[in-house]
Amino acid sequence: MDRRRETRVDTALPVRIWGVDTYCRPFMQLASVRNISSIGAVLQNVRAHIKPGEILDVQYDGMKAQFRVVWTGRPGTIEAGELGLERLPEEPHLWDVDPARCGQVVGNG
Repeated sequence: MDRRRETRVDTALPVRIWGVDTYCRPFMQLASVRNISSIGAVLQNVRAHIKPGEILDVQYDGMKAQFRVVWTGRPGTIEAGELGLERLPEEPHLWDVDPARCGQVVGNG
């Protein structure tokens, strides 16, 4: 049973991310969003080494919002290159999809 607080929707959205890596070096790269919720997202294909707690800017479809990194995939595992993000309060929603509505549709099948 899934114990997550938020409904998640699998997706594949291209995003641009930038911030500061573990070595205090600024970076910018393209990545993709693997799934979204109303408060966060999971990024994949992230090359920069980033630690939890860092703030990243994420741009999608011309809009930008800031997210806090809440977890990072461990090197050598299937989650390597993935980041779990949580949208900062007062930041705009970026995604075209409302995860709560998608969950209702699936649940009512």
